[in-house]
Amino acid sequence: MKTDPVLPEHTAAGLLQLDLGLPVDLPYRVVRGQQEGPLLVISAGVHGAEYASIEAALRLAQLDPAELKGTLWIFPVLNPPSFFARSIYVNPIDGKNLNRVFPGRSDGSFSEQLADWFTREVLSRADAYIDLHGGDLIEALEPFVLVQSTPASRQMAEHFGLPYALTGWGEGTTLSAAAACGVPAVLAEAGGQGLWPPEAVRLLIEGSRRVMQGLGMLPGEPQPPRVTWLGSFVWLRSTRRAFWRLKAQVGSHLEAGALLGVLEDFATGEVEEISSPVRGVLLFAVSSLAMNPGDPLVGIGTA
Repeated sequence: MKTDPVLPEHTAAGLLQLDLGLPVDLPYRVVRGQQEGPLLVISAGVHGAEYASIEAALRLAQLDPAELKGTLWIFPVLNPPSFFARSIYVNPIDGKNLNRVFPGRSDGSFSEQLADWFTREVLSRADAYIDLHGGDLIEALEPFVLVQSTPASRQMAEHFGLPYALTGWGEGTTLSAAAACGVPAVLAEAGGQGLWPPEAVRLLIEGSRRVMQGLGMLPGEPQPPRVTWLGSFVWLRSTRRAFWRLKAQVGSHLEAGALLGVLEDFATGEVEEISSPVRGVLLFAVSSLAMNPGDPLVGIGTA
């Protein structure tokens, strides 16, 4: 990563001009403390319409460097084309979900080249990594954190202090790329539905600050709220083009067989009830009326 030199107890901000087949201006912020210490990377806007994550990252960049031991590299909008297009899930240039193509490819599509650059030039240098998310334009969610199953990552999740935590996540994500680099990491979710409510932004900021305390970057001991660890993450997807009517509330505790919502076939009006196949907590749900084949309906954390 090439940024302007940042002196101890100073900050910097600007645009990195990348050529990924197409030029892209990537905003960055650097906060360097007075004393040497860990390098923590914070990203947001991997999905460009997850606004709570972006707002939280921008506010974290206002941290007083006199408070800090070590350095923050903050990327508040890691996916600018998606951000400016207000695109759900995917980058409009290549139609790919950035958080499914890590660690990327140097000779791949735009999203794959962006993932490759971020992995090689940023993640590989980090001592720890926080990837902030915020529920997409059509998602309602209960705040939770995802981590790789390592002691250091689990401790970061405990310090972050969102209500729920799950270990393990699929290949192609920022977490899998961080794990391959040997970097402890968390992916934190709060917000959704195209909003950045103060409470969601606060959760992401305070969680990140507690992680920094745990890393010795900020003074004080982290005092997180209690975290409930869940098992696997079960996703249900639509099998048809339909009208989707969500019936369950995010954050609710479900029994197997509980009604989640109803799909009404777009052409015939045929109704299909969607029920929970497992006992668990409804962590996120798509809230839009429009539904396509393969689109996610809900995500359930098993108890």
